[in-house]
Formats: sequence, structure tokens, C-alpha cells
Amino acid sequence: MIDSSPETARGEDRLVGSDRVLVVLRVLAEHPEGIGLEEMAKAVGSPKPTAHRALAALRRAGFAGQDGRGRYVLGDDFLRLAFAHHEARPDHVRIRPALERLAARFGETAHYAVLDGREVVYRAKVDPPSGPVRLTSTVGGRNPAHNTGVGKLLLAWALPDDAAVAAWAAGGPLERRTPRTKVSAGELAAELAAVRERGYAVDDQENEEGVTCVAVPAFLTSPTRPSGAVSVSALAYRTPLSALVAALPEIRAIVREL
Repeated sequence: MIDSSPETARGEDRLVGSDRVLVVLRVLAEHPEGIGLEEMAKAVGSPKPTAHRALAALRRAGFAGQDGRGRYVLGDDFLRLAFAHHEARPDHVRIRPALERLAARFGETAHYAVLDGREVVYRAKVDPPSGPVRLTSTVGGRNPAHNTGVGKLLLAWALPDDAAVAAWAAGGPLERRTPRTKVSAGELAAELAAVRERGYAVDDQENEEGVTCVAVPAFLTSPTRPSGAVSVSALAYRTPLSALVAALPEIRAIVREL
């Protein structure tokens, strides 16, 4: 039996109106330069008076405004709430969309890690959508900072010169994971100097035989100091290090969008 009472009809009208307001809000977000009323009406497929009512509701809430030309834009209150919510989200949640894009693009594993003393801690990991062989790294897992791409990237920021590197290296022996691992203060200082100059770090089978990676900084909490590092870690036979380095502009662009 269909309920056609006035109360039900009014409830459906409110639902349709709410949906329309949300669509208008989305269109506003897609036009940072602003959008006119007539354009908005066409974009949402509604008469101008209907679109105007939706915009008026958003303006009352502070979620829409008008610029000097009378075009509608997202309101300051909406932007303030959006940015406050974004900043309050845990970094591993905020970084995950970028990791998913990187894993899908390269068919390899993407990590987000932070520096914790002499080690890195993996806060997030996304494996490729397909592939029979995957890395054994785990969220919450740790590795020595000096032999990983993410670790060297973050050490380069934390240790600004050779003297700082030497003092850090003197804090304990540097574990040699593979024949390529750099275990002397001099080797590490030269490596970190190169990282500072080029803005990225590499792991050329230094932590695990057959695995390479490139790492770039992620600025989630500060525009000047990375909160952590993002890496694309690959099986060397499948994606050689040279291919990852060649793709650095794309990797940086994906991470920078955050």
C-alpha cells in the first residue's frame, strides 16, 4: 500500500531539497573562480528560483558567499570547517588516497613512514591491486632508518650536516642488512647530503635483497618540515630503480596534492 499522506509528501520534498542543496554545494566546490546563478541552474538541472533557494540556504549556513561580481563561491565557514577537519584527521588516514594511487599506478607497494629515533615506523601501507609477489612489510613494523629510503629521507631533514650525522651514527652500530647497506658515518653523511640536494632518497637493495624504492617527503602538518615520508617500494626485477627515479615528477605530484 502506498502512503500518499501530506506528511509523507512533505518529507519527500525535504529530502529532494536536501539532495539539491548538496549538489549545489558540490558544483560550488568545482568552480573556485565562482559561478553565476544561471550557470548553476543549468549545472544542477533546476529552474533559477530553485537553484537560488538552495544557494540562499547555503549562504545562511555560511557555506556559500558571493564575490564582488555577484558570482557564488564556497563560503569561508565551509572552508574553515573543511580545513579544520582535514588537519584533525590522523596522518595515515590523510595519506592513504595518495598511497592507493601510487600502488595502482606502479603496480608496487606504497608506504608512509615516520622517524622514531634510529628507526622508521610504517604508519600506512597499500599493496598493488594485483600481483603474485608482495612485500612483507606491515603497518606498525619497524626498520633501521639508515638503510631505507624513507629513513634516509627523514634523516636528511633531522641531521642537517655531517657533524650531526657523525654524532647520530656514534649512538650505536649501524646494522648491515645487505652488502649494499651503508654502515659508516662517512658513507651515510655523503648519502644524506645527496638526499638534501636532490630532495628525494633511494633504497637500492640496501634493506632487502631484490627490493628498491624511492622516497619523497610528505608535508601533512607543516609546510616546511615533513611529517613523514612516502615511498614506492618495488621488486627490482619487475620495476628497476631507474624506472622509479624517472617517475619522480609523477610521484611528487601525487603526494603534493595532499
